[in-house]
Amino acid sequence: MLNSLTGEFKKILGTENVLQDPADLICYSYDSSPYESIPGTVLFVKNTEQIQKIIYLCLNEKIPVYSRGAGTGTTGASVPLKNGVSVVFTKMNSIHGFNQENLMIDVEPGVITGDIHNFVESKGFFYPPDPSSLKFCTIGGNVMTNAGGPRGVKYGVTRDYVVSLEVITGKGEIIRTSAKTAKNASGYNLTQLFVGSEGTLGLVSGITLKVIPKPRMTLTLMSEFPGINQAMQGILNIFKNGVLPCCIEYLDANCVNLIRNRKESAETLIISEVDGFEESINTQLSLVEKSFKDAGCNNIIIAKNNEERDEIWRVRRGLSPAIKKLGYSGKISEDICVPRHNLPAITDKISEISLKFDIKIICFGHAGDGNLHVNFLFDKNDADEVSKTHRAIEELIENTIMLGGAISGEHGIGLSKRDFLKMAVGEVNYNIMKEIKKIFDPEGILNPGKVFI
Repeated sequence: MLNSLTGEFKKILGTENVLQDPADLICYSYDSSPYESIPGTVLFVKNTEQIQKIIYLCLNEKIPVYSRGAGTGTTGASVPLKNGVSVVFTKMNSIHGFNQENLMIDVEPGVITGDIHNFVESKGFFYPPDPSSLKFCTIGGNVMTNAGGPRGVKYGVTRDYVVSLEVITGKGEIIRTSAKTAKNASGYNLTQLFVGSEGTLGLVSGITLKVIPKPRMTLTLMSEFPGINQAMQGILNIFKNGVLPCCIEYLDANCVNLIRNRKESAETLIISEVDGFEESINTQLSLVEKSFKDAGCNNIIIAKNNEERDEIWRVRRGLSPAIKKLGYSGKISEDICVPRHNLPAITDKISEISLKFDIKIICFGHAGDGNLHVNFLFDKNDADEVSKTHRAIEELIENTIMLGGAISGEHGIGLSKRDFLKMAVGEVNYNIMKEIKKIFDPEGILNPGKVFI
């Protein structure tokens, strides 16, 4: 059935934008998760009208449609199932306009997030969301997963900067979710409904983002603690002392052993930043130092220039490559989020789970907003190790929910967490979400198999 539409796809997109060779399809069969499934056809789109025509064709034949940016997602949200079409947005990569008076910028979904950063910063402004893959991930993927990053503790995540979206629904309708205004109390907030929907409600073809003035000054600190509990208390002290840092990143003992060659007794590292006007920086800095020292911090290193700041952040950015060098064939990364006051409880539980199941766990992440990346390392060819890893993950999820947390802070649900969603949100909310999907995608052609079981 899909092959019968090949001619129509080529008429709409041009032959060069329709891929069906098996070798080409493999490149679009996976993302940064462990999941893989080869699509029936890969389609590169360039405008809204092309997307709408594709939706109509697939709707008539009940063919699944999977949207894809750069494939940097970690939950399998963009992995194509059921021999569907993979709609790729990387050729929709234009920045259309920047309105400095309104502090808004219009972009296409295939624009690299780092390019947005560079563009607005060259004009003295600031787009805060900073996922770790910002140099190659696309803004459309960020919107679809509500991506975050280290600066989320002060500035929020992607959803906090999306003003309006142009979306093609599963019925082929083109909608603009909101006016491009600073305030809007006109009916339901459709914009936020689509942010984080992972391509299950519609395909985003246009994005209007809010930007803010660029901070005048930033100071970066790396603080060493003798243990997890002292580090967690130091983080909580910061907020009790009335400071809102730009970033507070946590690295556990396993991280320290991976990326540092130090003789000190530090078991935990906290990387933090304060920013703002120069007049406020020293006050913020002294309160952060006091917060950490009162919690038993061993040592605080303050970057004196950009080179030293970059060196501190290289410690954090070097984690993923360092984990790969450990040689484990299997890695599952969970991105749980708990209320800040429960950080000590969840980090204690992670240590208990590691001992209970005798499994290597490396934990780091955005502790300033309670969002931790818990990495389970195992031999994927050992059935017993795979089984106990999944039991360990289930125990982590259960404890996260018990502590009032969320099963995903910034990566989304996709394939990897769909079995836990009903547990996390409750049956009533779960069923409401499924009914909402039916409104925008009555035939269920948009990203089927994701988010919901």
